[in-house]
Amino acid sequence: MLRNLRAAMRFRRFEWNPELRRLSHAACAEDLRDIAKKRLPQGVFDYIDGAAEDEVSLTRNQAAFEQFKFRPRVLRDVSHVKTQTTLLGQPLAFPLVLAPTGFTRIAHSQGELAAARAAEKAGLPYTLSTLGTRSIEEVAAVSQGRKWFQVYVWRDRGLVKEMLERAAGHQYEAIMITLDTPVLGRRERDIRNGFTLPPQLGLDTLLSGLTHPGWTWDFLRAEPIHFANVGGSSEGGDKDPVVLADYINSQFDPALSWRDVEWFQKHWKGPIILKGIQSVEDARLAAQSGVEAIALSNHGGRQLDQGPAIVDLVSPVADAVGDDVEIICDGGVRRGSDILKAVALGARACMMGRPYLYALGAGGQRGVEFLLEHLHDGVKQTMALVGADNILELDEDLVDS
Repeated sequence: MLRNLRAAMRFRRFEWNPELRRLSHAACAEDLRDIAKKRLPQGVFDYIDGAAEDEVSLTRNQAAFEQFKFRPRVLRDVSHVKTQTTLLGQPLAFPLVLAPTGFTRIAHSQGELAAARAAEKAGLPYTLSTLGTRSIEEVAAVSQGRKWFQVYVWRDRGLVKEMLERAAGHQYEAIMITLDTPVLGRRERDIRNGFTLPPQLGLDTLLSGLTHPGWTWDFLRAEPIHFANVGGSSEGGDKDPVVLADYINSQFDPALSWRDVEWFQKHWKGPIILKGIQSVEDARLAAQSGVEAIALSNHGGRQLDQGPAIVDLVSPVADAVGDDVEIICDGGVRRGSDILKAVALGARACMMGRPYLYALGAGGQRGVEFLLEHLHDGVKQTMALVGADNILELDEDLVDS
């Protein structure tokens, strides 16, 4: 009997590393979200997970991928599946970009540094946010991979110009201009939680910290979180983070227009991506402006609620702009099959933010590496199952809506 048990059963080795132990229970991005939800204080998790008002746009972004069904082909020889493509003329291991996320160290003390390292390892571009908690210089010091810098159309053009110069001086390849923030969206989870950036500590914060000791210990051992790119500028100087936050909030400009894109073209010599395009009409205007790429994006539903589901825009925008500008689909990606659908519909690549923040919260840099490997494997597996051996040859014949 013991011999039969020994033959049928094999005990797993105990994993002493807590991050790897947590990740061993994950099979997909949604599992990483569940782990992060348990590990992070509620206000922190809701800041990452939440969106504007009723969060309809957030839900639609993800659900919209389900309406597109594959039309698989068989007997197609998929023994050598090629997931590589190009974006802005440079190679991608598979069609994905890590989106800019503000205040990333709220998920894990390594924040942007961990995400940039993981992106380099995966052969993907990493986009640093203007409101990042690691600076242009710090990220450049840890990553030789492809790096983009996200900027806002702020009132203080001297500050913006200074950040562009810093990014150019540290070999950032492209800038991504966020267009959908003339004002900030109403994020009601943050209002209910009393959550602010930078966080303001109260009794509820302390109690939440006690019930999430892993995150709290990581947070307390690290240096204070601040807006590293603005704080590292001549304007930011040694301002207190709370004062700096007030200054940043005053910079969002409801008067922004297409003329502002021309200003960036004068002050940045590399590729420009416009992020926040949500209509065919604006995609045409973006293409006419001469930028290299557009990111179809509703800010993950964090700005305007009730906006369009982003993957629904890909095909009509591709029909409208042709090869004049490259298209990035930003919103709702959770699996490799989602990436494949967006590419088949006409996107050059997808972009994601929330999932890698879940991964950071669940397992730091290892969590992000796990997620990117999972998505790459998902792209390869789906391509094999639908009978496609080269991602560059995908078209709308692959999907039905």
